[in-house]
Amino acid sequence: MESAINTLVSQFKTFAGKDGSASTLSKDEFKSLVVSQLPTMVKNAGDAGVIDKLMSSLDQNNDGELTFQEFWTLIGSVASKHGGFCK
Repeated sequence: MESAINTLVSQFKTFAGKDGSASTLSKDEFKSLVVSQLPTMVKNAGDAGVIDKLMSSLDQNNDGELTFQEFWTLIGSVASKHGGFCK
């Protein structure tokens, strides 16, 4: 599990560092991350409307960017669905 956590943190930092703040994901960074790293686990990942809706559902403070904590909500949700833990 440590390897998986290291990978998640590393990927977040890689994509967050592309523009603006190195500690948050902008919408473009988020879309790039989802399209390249979660292409089959996020349905219609390349659709701008899907990304907008997903980002707004994760962006708890409505600042237009995702912190790692906000991003982690997506990871938990995707893992739960993938593992069959959702009702």
